[in-house]
Amino acid sequence: MTSTELSRRLKKMYEDAGHRDSTTMVLLFGIKYAKELKSCGETMEKIARDASIGRTGRSSSYGTEINKGIRLARHVKMINS
Repeated sequence: MTSTELSRRLKKMYEDAGHRDSTTMVLLFGIKYAKELKSCGETMEKIARDASIGRTGRSSSYGTEINKGIRLARHVKMINS
């Protein structure tokens, strides 16, 4: 999966989330797409920036949340994907 496709999927998950669940969806995105994110060759900050989510300048923060999700992925099991 390309980084462009990953950014599109992140944007959709973010926009489909309720107001208070948007950051949770960024974390869940990292969990759900951990394997693809590790192999895409881009930084998580760039994926978040390309998704154009949140307020300007938040891509670093959202990149951190994606990385947290990637680290959590080996400890959790998705039950609804």
